[in-house]
Amino acid sequence: MSDIWLYAIGSVILVSLASLVGIFTLSLRDSILRKMLLYMVSFSAGAMLGGAFLHLLPESVEESGGFGAEISLYVLLGILSFFMIEKFIHWRHCHIPTSDKHPHPFAYMNLFGDGVHNFIDGLVIGASYIVSIPLGVATTLAVLFHEIPQEIGDFGVLVHGGFRKKKAILMNFLTALTAVAGAAVALVASMYMEGLTLFLVPFAAGNFLYIATSDLIPELKKETGARKSAGQLIFILLGIGVMYWILLVNG
Repeated sequence: MSDIWLYAIGSVILVSLASLVGIFTLSLRDSILRKMLLYMVSFSAGAMLGGAFLHLLPESVEESGGFGAEISLYVLLGILSFFMIEKFIHWRHCHIPTSDKHPHPFAYMNLFGDGVHNFIDGLVIGASYIVSIPLGVATTLAVLFHEIPQEIGDFGVLVHGGFRKKKAILMNFLTALTAVAGAAVALVASMYMEGLTLFLVPFAAGNFLYIATSDLIPELKKETGARKSAGQLIFILLGIGVMYWILLVNG
């Protein structure tokens, strides 16, 4: 059990450090950053899809002894939970001009939503390590690949919302640390609640599917050029390929 704690907490700390990626974007021109994000989002979409279909769902089926309605309901719950988190963030809206002295309320709601999101990430990473270390590693990588472009976007939202750049980086990092709390909750809860992973693993698959199909792929569809579209497809396949490679290595 000590190894599981070490791997899980180490993994969520690594994921939390992705929030500091905003530091490295400060010196990049907007045009270069947009091009980088296009392919990073494509790769993370592939990693999320691969993580859900190649790791989490097969593991759920194996643990429960078959693909029944229970697994389907947990996957649907995972999808709907992120839908509601996003809805909650978008419901909170105001028209107060932004400034350093008065950050836009949307920036604070973005921090709150990101904190909840990261907490759930920690839960699913912790639950994955409880099942097996290889599943935990695959889940961590899928989350990490998604976190990098997301944290760049969150950093931009906070700066646009009125935060100074240094404060935006600090606040982004603090909300990212909720992943550590999520992992700890999953690990402690698993000691007292039998079958917790039977719920959390398909729930995580639902989260991954929602993020990939509702957030990431629609963003990619805004680019319609043949060259960019081909590049997106290649990076999506690369993301899936990495998840499949992990499966083969640990098979």
